[in-house]
Amino acid sequence: MVAELYNAHFGFRERPFSLSPDPDFLFWSKGHGRAMAVLEYGLLTRAPLTVVTGEVGTGKTTLIQALLSQIEDNVTLGLISNAQGDRGDLLRWVLNALDVRVPEREDYVSLFQHFQDFVIEEYSAGRHVALIIDEAQNLGAEMLEELRTLTNINSGKDELLQIILVGQPELRALISRPELRQFAQRVTATFHLKPFSLDETTNYILHRLHHVGGQGTEIDASAIRYIHEESKGIPRIINKLCDLALVYASSGGQAKADVTTIRELFNDGLVLKSAEAPSVLVLTNRIDLPGKAAE
Repeated sequence: MVAELYNAHFGFRERPFSLSPDPDFLFWSKGHGRAMAVLEYGLLTRAPLTVVTGEVGTGKTTLIQALLSQIEDNVTLGLISNAQGDRGDLLRWVLNALDVRVPEREDYVSLFQHFQDFVIEEYSAGRHVALIIDEAQNLGAEMLEELRTLTNINSGKDELLQIILVGQPELRALISRPELRQFAQRVTATFHLKPFSLDETTNYILHRLHHVGGQGTEIDASAIRYIHEESKGIPRIINKLCDLALVYASSGGQAKADVTTIRELFNDGLVLKSAEAPSVLVLTNRIDLPGKAAE
C-alpha cells in the first residue's frame, strides 16, 4: 500500500528502490563493470578459482544474477549460498547444487567419486562444470582447502571444473592466511567491490528514478549528498533511505524529497545508524506516515 501510494504520487511504474536484488535495475558503476568483467573472464578462461569480494549491500548478489543470465548451454552450473559445516558437508552442498543424487550415508571417498564421475561425464558431453559460491566467507579455512582439492580434477590442457567465490571482505583476509597459500596460488583473478563515490551515488539514484519513469528530480541534490554521507556509498542502504524518503515526501504532498525529509527519517527514529559498520537498520516493518494517525 505504501509503495502504491508514492508510485501514484510521483508517477512511477514501480517501486524504484526495492531492497531485493534485481538485475533489471543494475547500475554499471566503474567498480561493478570491472567486477562483472572479472566474473566473465573467469568463465571465459575456465579459471580454476575466481574471487569477488565487497562489503554487505554493495550489489554482489545482483552481479551473480546478472552473470547467471549470461550462462551458455555448455556450462553446467551449481549455485551455493551460505554453505557451512565440516569436512564432507561441503561436498554434499556441491553435489546437491549440481543435482547429483547420492545415498545419505555415503562416506567421503564415495562422495568424491560421485563428484569426479559427474564432472568427467559432463566434460565428455562437451560441457564443463562451474560452481558459484555466494557468502563464501562463511566457509572457513578447512572448507576452502577442500574446495582447492576439488580443482585437482583439472588436468592436461582443459579445465573441467571452475569455482567462483563471492563474499564479504573477510573472505579476502581469509584467503591471505599462510595456511591457505596453496589456495591463493590457484586464484586466477580477484576483485574487491568498493562503495560508491558521491558522483556514483548521484548517478545511481537518478538511474533508478529514470528506470521507473521518474524525472530524476524526485530526490534533490542536497538530499542525495546527505544520503551518500549517511550510507557511506553502500547501495543497499542508499535504497533504504531513498525508499523511506519518498514515502515521507509523498505523505506530505511534496514534489520531491529534500535534506529536511532525510533528517526527519532519523529524528523520527525510523532508521538507526551503526557506529561499527556503514549500515542503517530499519527498526520496524511498520511505517507510521508523518501527519497521519497510527492505525
